[in-house]
Amino acid sequence: MDLSRFKKAPKNLIFADLVIFENDNYMVINKPPFVPSLDERTADRSMSILKLARETFGDVQLCHRLDKETSGALVIAKNPEAYRNLAMQFEHREVQKEYHAVVNGLHDFDSISVFLPIAPLKDGTAVRIDKTKGKSAETIFFTIRKYTRHTLVKCIPITGRMHQIRVHLQCLKAPIVCDPTYGGEMVFLSDIKRKFNLKNDTEELPLMKRVALHAHTIKFHDLDGQVIEATAPYPNDFEVLVNQLEKFAR
Repeated sequence: MDLSRFKKAPKNLIFADLVIFENDNYMVINKPPFVPSLDERTADRSMSILKLARETFGDVQLCHRLDKETSGALVIAKNPEAYRNLAMQFEHREVQKEYHAVVNGLHDFDSISVFLPIAPLKDGTAVRIDKTKGKSAETIFFTIRKYTRHTLVKCIPITGRMHQIRVHLQCLKAPIVCDPTYGGEMVFLSDIKRKFNLKNDTEELPLMKRVALHAHTIKFHDLDGQVIEATAPYPNDFEVLVNQLEKFAR
């Protein structure tokens, strides 16, 4: 099923409305899905988080990135010193991040660690596990809630490789829903609701139209050593998916 027609950036996006934390040095925003972190090398360069941030707040800098389809907590530095401060914390793996993902299948993850090296494919669009040429990568997983055929999982990345969480969950035979790149299947209401009837001549659409991954919480230190912790609420599509899975769990 081609879902590309649904994967569009929200219209009339007001950047200031995305801010969930702000002080003199940092902003943390709740990035919406389908908006790239940085300008893309495509014909349509009308919107990116960095561009929107600079239009609103001047010469700011993204401290890290989220994939285009991934929603959630993203930190922006308001001055060069703040950027360097957080860059050093990322380098020393001192930034604590928590992601939530909905995955296919029922799983009991109780601090399950996946420590497998990752290498990009030649075209740069995806990654693979490569024990010879890959760079070290580690993610720890916890089950939050099991439903009928799916599981809500907390993901703690220790390193920050491209598509790390997605490929590590694939290795656990728990691919993220709506992630065909790594084996994730779509979630349809007919899969989870008994006596579901689809109207004639109607195409059933999946409950989630993007990779079901959300950067839920980030924790780091300010310039003065004070702890900054910000939690990004689920966006509408992720919340609807979780609510529907909860409603029809049996």
